[in-house]
Amino acid sequence: MELILKYFPNLSDTQKEQFAALYDLYTDWNSKINVISRKDITNLYEHHVLHSLGIAKVINFTPGTTVMDLGTGGGFPGIPLAILFPEVKFHLVDSIGKKVKVATEVANAIGLKNVTFRHCRAEEEKTKFDFVVSRAVMPLADLIKIIRKNIGTEQHNALPNGLICLKGGELEQETMPVKHKTVIYDLKDEFTEDFFETKKVVYVTING
Repeated sequence: MELILKYFPNLSDTQKEQFAALYDLYTDWNSKINVISRKDITNLYEHHVLHSLGIAKVINFTPGTTVMDLGTGGGFPGIPLAILFPEVKFHLVDSIGKKVKVATEVANAIGLKNVTFRHCRAEEEKTKFDFVVSRAVMPLADLIKIIRKNIGTEQHNALPNGLICLKGGELEQETMPVKHKTVIYDLKDEFTEDFFETKKVVYVTING
């Protein structure tokens, strides 16, 4: 939890309580339904919560923004972002029902009011959003093909509407087809922990 405060020192008491509650909730749920690798649960704050919040180092969503988290798994990056941006609406989608259940239960337990959930495949979700966020669910080109239909045209933020995803490693090849619309941010410039050495936030303008 100290790790979150190190980089986000201005949290309200409610946000602090919500972030603090995540560890026990995920540890408990993970013992029943595996959403995080068991050996990784002790690194929950660094590898999952803070990693998710890397997106907040790239964009400060304005109140009223709508965001879909595609392939949310147990709720990453959607739940940490929903805690950080209580005025933003998040819609968390995953094709695996039991993962959606964990994310829903965690959100309910900490009293998150700005999240909705849907168990479906990405192709089935037709609603429009300002942004789609995702954590390395598939190659970029495939992801863009699927979510293009979900990006609305009305602009509310400093960055034009688009896709923001968390990825690692070498991205040169992957971003080639959308190079002129892509910005890559190195999380090692924001977070000093070794884990972030190769982690990146990839932003792609869609329809903009």
